Amino acid sequence: MLSTMQDVPLTVTRMLLHGAVVHGDAKVTTWTGDGEPLRRTFREVGARTIQLAHALRDELGVVGDQRVGTLMWNNSDHMEAYLAVPSMGAVLHTLNLRLPPEQLAYIINHAADRVIIVNGSLLPLLAPLLPHLGTVEHVVVAGPGDRSLLEGCRPTVHEYEELLAGRPDDAFDWPELDEREAAALCYTSGTTGDPKGVAYSHRSVYLHAMEVNAAASFGLTPADTCLPVVPMFHVNAWGLPFACFMAGTSMLMPDRFLQPAPLADMIEAEKPTVSGGVPTIWAGLLTELDARPRDMSSFRTVIVGGAACPPALMKNLEDRHGVTLVQAWGMTETSPLGSMAFPPLGMTGEEAWPWRIIQGRPPAGVELRLAAPGGGIQPWDGESTGEVEVRGPWITAAYYGGAAGEPFRPEDKFSEDGWLRTGDVGVIFPNGFLKLTDRSKDVIKSGGEWISSVELENQLMAHPGVAEAAVVAVPDEKWGERPLATVVMKDGVACDYPALKAFLGERVARWQLPERWTRMTTIPKTSVGKFDKKVLRRQYAAGELDVTVVP
Repeated sequence: MLSTMQDVPLTVTRMLLHGAVVHGDAKVTTWTGDGEPLRRTFREVGARTIQLAHALRDELGVVGDQRVGTLMWNNSDHMEAYLAVPSMGAVLHTLNLRLPPEQLAYIINHAADRVIIVNGSLLPLLAPLLPHLGTVEHVVVAGPGDRSLLEGCRPTVHEYEELLAGRPDDAFDWPELDEREAAALCYTSGTTGDPKGVAYSHRSVYLHAMEVNAAASFGLTPADTCLPVVPMFHVNAWGLPFACFMAGTSMLMPDRFLQPAPLADMIEAEKPTVSGGVPTIWAGLLTELDARPRDMSSFRTVIVGGAACPPALMKNLEDRHGVTLVQAWGMTETSPLGSMAFPPLGMTGEEAWPWRIIQGRPPAGVELRLAAPGGGIQPWDGESTGEVEVRGPWITAAYYGGAAGEPFRPEDKFSEDGWLRTGDVGVIFPNGFLKLTDRSKDVIKSGGEWISSVELENQLMAHPGVAEAAVVAVPDEKWGERPLATVVMKDGVACDYPALKAFLGERVARWQLPERWTRMTTIPKTSVGKFDKKVLRRQYAAGELDVTVVP
């Protein structure tokens, strides 16, 4: 028996039309650093989206599923591209401005971007790459920046506002798209090998936005203002731009002002209620607020993801500044919402902490399982460890751009029956809560036992004098591998390795304690703000670190 329901495709176009009409008075506010922020209503953003679609089709010849790259900060112009490009049937390719230049050029060529929309302030990054980009025909520049950097370049250069000016803003013949067609393309951060492309469908983007808006997730409503600190080039800003336009949630866009002081200023001035970003952002904000307190009381929740959040950071932000952090887990391949750590019903205060500091439960639509090291599937007993595998309607089934442009599925990334292998190691409790203990490539195998680098890092960052801590495995003649602890001390705090080891010894088993210690002014980070452990391992192997051995 077939249903009697209408078969209406789930597309970005429908989110665009809904937000611009039903929630037309909601606002996109872009921080400018000085003076009045730039404010546009959803209605105005919708009209400019129509103008951009006309410009891309009529002026730049984007008429099919060509890729349109965006090298942009979080701002209202970027939001217009988010909506226009997928809605007209093209594919939005968000370019990670923090990738090394050679990797940025690689993903532009690999995706065969035809157009790049770039913020003027990022021209020093793009201009040197242009001679190496074989498919880019047009560069569209938005906002202030030195245009002279583009003189003599092969692609045709256009001004964003000039392209939009005078074009119709009331109607565009949006195509009726198959919801399984690609809407957006993001690349992994390329921590090992070349970045891999993940192509999100209209259907996956729509369903993911609905889940972001669910009460057990971000719970966005028209009464909220959302501050997406997570960059729009990173997993589509965790889907927040689409979810906000669907829910009628106003947005506060930080543009390039992601440093702790301007973030604190804009939060106090504009009073967002919800935000999302990686732990390093909130660690910087904590330091800023401790030095110069601001009013953070507008926040009802702040989602933290992209890396494990130290419990000490969560406690200090909450106790000292009233900011509640909620852990989330996901990755580029999962769109990214994979789990959120709201405590079980009825648990508050101290009894809730053990559940808040792990990765949480998956939302409806996401299935988890644990692959045992020797084969088979581990039980959900909170003790059995395995690699987390996942599947669902917004989980990738392959990577973009294999032979002849076909999707490809590396054996180390997918199980034989099609589940995504995440590379994360952990346990699952009977109530569905996921606790990650490490990345499979970062776990330390010492004398036949496993040591969690994440656990050591979290305990070290609970020390009042430690700003950052990263732990990696290094070779050891006796035990195979042992932990190397890298610490960044807070300003004015002396580094006493024996005292740090003693502090750690009160919290973990003695055999797990690092003998090797080194100090840095800042720990290397990946393009998405995670500790770049491959750099630390390489520096150690090359003898570039000043290592102290503490017996």
